[in-house]
Amino acid sequence: MPLLHVNGTDVHLTDTGAPAGRPEAPTVVFGHGLLFSGRMFDDQVAALGERYRCITIDWRGQGRTPPATTGGYDMDTLLGDVVGLLDELGLDAVHYVGLSMGGFVGMRLAARHPDRVLSLSLLDTSAGPEDPEKVKRYRLLARVYRLFGMGIVRGQVEPIMFGPTALGDPAVRPRIDRWLEDLATVDRSGMRQAILGVTDRLPVAPELGSITAPTLVVVGADDVATPVHKSEAIVAGIAGARLEVVPDCGHSSTIEQPTILSRLLADFIG
Repeated sequence: MPLLHVNGTDVHLTDTGAPAGRPEAPTVVFGHGLLFSGRMFDDQVAALGERYRCITIDWRGQGRTPPATTGGYDMDTLLGDVVGLLDELGLDAVHYVGLSMGGFVGMRLAARHPDRVLSLSLLDTSAGPEDPEKVKRYRLLARVYRLFGMGIVRGQVEPIMFGPTALGDPAVRPRIDRWLEDLATVDRSGMRQAILGVTDRLPVAPELGSITAPTLVVVGADDVATPVHKSEAIVAGIAGARLEVVPDCGHSSTIEQPTILSRLLADFIG
């Protein structure tokens, strides 16, 4: 699908359309994590596509969405992008799946627009602000990346994005390499702005009590970017939320343990 102009910017999305013979099938919208694109959900889209219309969004400055011309990388603006996309596509309510950054947006969507969310799946994310001790490091990495690209900081970024099991598994290495290849095609200035949008984000924890959609929270047991206790705090704040901890898995759970994540999402949404 070409870029869609919403909320004052162009946003790239993929759309499988309704499955054959199921024109009224519900829609699942996927919001990816920082430094990635909607492609991090390829396995989940393949698994769910026979039963649901599946849409992936590339956030501003990431994937195939170009950088915004004047700011707009904060989570509230990205929320406006999602609502604008739903309106433009004529979608009243959807199942929303968000990983990390996508979860930051998803919690805001479910809390502020409860009528638009049939169910909420939050993967490896947090309702709080970025940890103060990490902010300075992430800003420095963003600056170095902006000037020199990912190669010089790859050794520091990979252990944040992926757990030790994935990094040591030759079968997962092609997926990590593909991520790096995709990242090399992104405008670095736009990606830097996206990184700062995450590091400087405001907490959404005070709004969790407003979420009424059935909620699944999933986290990798080895996630160092948003550790298990962050997911436990989300579950404590949303009535009826369910927690699943995935073993041998870091921050990028849909890539590291795609079969498990696809099964969890299919069972929950179904």
